[in-house]
Amino acid sequence: MIIERVYVHGGGCDEGEWPWSVPCVRQLLDGGLRFTAPVTFVVGGNGSGKSTLVEALAEGFGLDPWGGSHEWRYASHRAKSVLGERIRFDAAPRGRRMMASWSARQGFFLRAETALDALGREGLAPDVRSHGEGFLAAFRDKFLRPGLYVLDEPEAALSFSSCLELIGHIDQLTRAGAQVVCATHSPLLTALPGADIVEVGDHGIRRTSWNDLALVDHWRRYLTDPSAYLRHVLD
Repeated sequence: MIIERVYVHGGGCDEGEWPWSVPCVRQLLDGGLRFTAPVTFVVGGNGSGKSTLVEALAEGFGLDPWGGSHEWRYASHRAKSVLGERIRFDAAPRGRRMMASWSARQGFFLRAETALDALGREGLAPDVRSHGEGFLAAFRDKFLRPGLYVLDEPEAALSFSSCLELIGHIDQLTRAGAQVVCATHSPLLTALPGADIVEVGDHGIRRTSWNDLALVDHWRRYLTDPSAYLRHVLD
């Protein structure tokens, strides 16, 4: 483990304005979020705030919000977000040296919509790979050392078998001492044994199990009987 808790530093937030109006962000204001396992999956519907949450976490750790490794902080010239600049961490024993020294920090932020640009900047030549292979190249070539790895919907470019490969990479990475926080819609990824799952939505943030995830229930029902869903959206 690298970090044990994330929270928002300072007060004076207008909870009627974004991002403070997002329920999961308000919960960070109230008491923060504790990490209880080397892998944490953040699950929620579109607009629930999961991407806002993981992007701010990456920024607070010193990763470029556009995506990439610690060495390329703010190479995109994107301004730091109002949430990201107020994120603070309680470090785990393994992470205290990393948090105390800028040069000692290690990590990577992989976000679906900017991944190819970020990987190209990292020298991984994504233009000679498929979209999915570009994602997996980051894990094979860049996700190697203990550090904090933040992922925003990495399954977006991956096939079923590639998602399984990604699960194997995440497991190997955390066994080597890394910590992973991943926002996802994938029932495949969230099935990783031992992972902590937090669900965000109108309720804020709550821990849950894989079997109790709404997305798992919906996929089970859809694969059993697609017509039960499609009849509501097709003429």
